[in-house]
Amino acid sequence: MKKIVFPLIIILVASFQAYAQKDVDVYYVELIEGQSIEANPVKKIEGKSDEKGISVRIYPDITFQTIEGIGGAFNEIGGEALMSLSETQQNDIMKNLFDSSLANFTVCRTAIGASDFGIDAYSYSEVPNDYKMKKFSIEREKTSVIPFIQMAYKYKPEMELFASPWSPPGWMKESGLMDRGEEFPEKNVLKNDPKIYKTYALYFSKYVEAYAKEGISVNKIVIQNEQDVSTKYPSNHMPPEEMGEFVINYLRPQFAKAKIPTEIWAGTFRTAKRLDGLEFVSNTDYREAVDGIGVQYMNSRQIENMQAVYPDINFLHTEGNCYGGKNSVDQAFSRFNEVASFINHGVPNFCYWNMILNEDSSSGWGWKQNSLIKINRKEKTVTYNPDYATMALFGRFMRPGMKRIASASWYSETITLADDKNIYLFVKNSSDKAKTFDIWLKDDQTKVVDVPAHTISVIVTNYK
Repeated sequence: MKKIVFPLIIILVASFQAYAQKDVDVYYVELIEGQSIEANPVKKIEGKSDEKGISVRIYPDITFQTIEGIGGAFNEIGGEALMSLSETQQNDIMKNLFDSSLANFTVCRTAIGASDFGIDAYSYSEVPNDYKMKKFSIEREKTSVIPFIQMAYKYKPEMELFASPWSPPGWMKESGLMDRGEEFPEKNVLKNDPKIYKTYALYFSKYVEAYAKEGISVNKIVIQNEQDVSTKYPSNHMPPEEMGEFVINYLRPQFAKAKIPTEIWAGTFRTAKRLDGLEFVSNTDYREAVDGIGVQYMNSRQIENMQAVYPDINFLHTEGNCYGGKNSVDQAFSRFNEVASFINHGVPNFCYWNMILNEDSSSGWGWKQNSLIKINRKEKTVTYNPDYATMALFGRFMRPGMKRIASASWYSETITLADDKNIYLFVKNSSDKAKTFDIWLKDDQTKVVDVPAHTISVIVTNYK
């Protein structure tokens, strides 16, 4: 009996040890207040440790959503700042944002007309009562937003682009204005007139067609940015019922008539004081009329509720936390939690807000926000902010086609993904000491690795 059992034990131990010794790499970005961020901030070390670690048990066979990628927003203020630089500087910036070996942005946003980070309020239809859109024009954006987007294709030709308006043209609204909605919120709405709705649908299709002539594919239209607010910057209040009826009766027919393949998405929905997104998907007619739901600043519990009401829902993350222009290391660490909240609740992408701002970091309406990159137009200098390091790590290693997979740990700040060969465990260590992680593939221990202090990291291990 011993002669039979003993060799079997040796074989099992040898097999386990061979598995456990597989190489593990740790890629990380270091975030220390006052330390400058490099244009290529990702560093690499071999993953190993002799210490006991935080246990993370991973289940590669249990999969969730397919990842679509990481990105950010093109805006007029950022485009204007980018155009102030030399061609060499412009190309360096765009390569660092979009090249597959760098930040690798794949899913990005732009505004239809002015956002709050337009220089001022403008639309593509400035002539009142132009119901046939004969005076429709994107000419203003040909010196800023359009070349900004066009340069991205040089490094990421497969980039997906979605677009949403902050406000319809002023003459289509009861107020007659795109902005100043907080002064008379009851008038910060579209005129309740079929002729206006029909014209607004034509406005969307004209936009997609005009951008296509510039070599820009708008893959998704998200109908209204933050449709529940009335603000001093461009905004428009559009309740769920109005949004649903507009899609069914006007926008969807217009796109079909014009043979426009662009997807139509509801949103962008928040959960500040209302549950408009949940209300929208609870209506079968409305949810079946759109291709998906755009969400931002969304409480994760409400993402779960929307999935419970509508299990086949498609989500699109549309905007990250803007903060206040401080661009601090603490905020860059918090960005990890924000990305994890959306990805771990079934959203397939994460879209940062301002990719680029100028030296002032201010909107056209007078407040500051964070950005990945700051350009000083006078000095011709480029600064990479801490948020850039966080997003560059995510973009490089959270690639389209990956699957989110199941994992368990008391250490809550993790994201676990897999491709056809490797597992990617994202972790945050904002403490002053290295943290050790004990990684298991279900019941097999693969490696114990140290993650440096003051870092956001991804632990990469082969599992096939």
